[in-house]
Amino acid sequence: MTDPFFSITNLFEANTNGYINYRIPGICVTPNGVALAHTEARKGRGGDWDMIDILMRRSFDQGSTWEAPRKIIDHADFGDGPIHNCNTIVDSVTGEVHVLFCFGYARAFHMKSDDDGKTFSKPVDITSTFEQFRPEYDWGVLAIGLPNGIQLTSGRLIIPVWLSISKTKAHRPNRCAVIYSDDHGQSWQRGAMVPDVVPNLNETSIVELSDGRVLLNMRNGVGVKRRVITTCPTGIDNWETPWLDPALLEPTCQGTVFRLSTASEGHNRILFCNPDNADGKDKKGPDIFLTRKNLTVKLSDDDCRTWPVSKVIEPGFSGYSGLAVCPDKTILCAFERGGPDGVDSDDYLAVARFNLAWLTDGSDPV
Repeated sequence: MTDPFFSITNLFEANTNGYINYRIPGICVTPNGVALAHTEARKGRGGDWDMIDILMRRSFDQGSTWEAPRKIIDHADFGDGPIHNCNTIVDSVTGEVHVLFCFGYARAFHMKSDDDGKTFSKPVDITSTFEQFRPEYDWGVLAIGLPNGIQLTSGRLIIPVWLSISKTKAHRPNRCAVIYSDDHGQSWQRGAMVPDVVPNLNETSIVELSDGRVLLNMRNGVGVKRRVITTCPTGIDNWETPWLDPALLEPTCQGTVFRLSTASEGHNRILFCNPDNADGKDKKGPDIFLTRKNLTVKLSDDDCRTWPVSKVIEPGFSGYSGLAVCPDKTILCAFERGGPDGVDSDDYLAVARFNLAWLTDGSDPV
């Protein structure tokens, strides 16, 4: 086994370059091994409804160094409102990187890159896909899941979404579902909605299991301090009744699940990352928020049934995250990071770079 390594690089810093903060990280690695890290660059007060652009940085050396930031989506091209919930799906068949994002919690778009994120196609409006949900759920707010979608072994592209019947900015109540493409992003269709037995699930992460089933790992906003899980055979229909994962603490924050390796590579390994904490004071509002700190990555070798390996990335304030894996199995984690003063604030958008040896303390237990 190789020697352990771990480092953190701050990619974006609050109150710089005309933006109040940088939130909602996303990261992926193209089939050519280029890492793409993106963020919501927020103006105004830095809230969800302020003016937001999407900025990206690229790395050609497994996250060691990064190109200068550049704007890939400008809110001014769409009107008076935020660009938000930007997600990527890597298509290993075509070599393309698909980008799905939303505008004003009312419209959704798709664009793609065939040159490792150097350029992107013109965005195409795919809001009509969400209109397919209306007979079942007459939504007033739409959003794509966070932080990424996946390509199944069948070639299908699939990404979680959530919808709310609210006609205001409250985003409650809401439901989770998926949309998918079987033609490499040329068209998109709705999948089934997750059974509404746990209210207000959203910001869902997704992974394909070793037997071909698809698992959703969902943010839980009702005060039960555990993540919510469901699976289905195809990823698009017949979701099981959701259940709580007792091993995954939930401070009411986005989290991310991502495959590290498959059984064909020698080990069936899946990663999970979120602020591993269930302490602190509740905040006011419809959700039960706890302190976002102690960002932790966990490892499972049994399709997310247990998580025997756990390692802290950032013990202080830390929030949303995204995971990606380089061809040499270097793991990249983009995350919201607080400053050294320990105050709860999104001071940085950072990327942690580490390997399996660091995660397992130099051993190979799973």
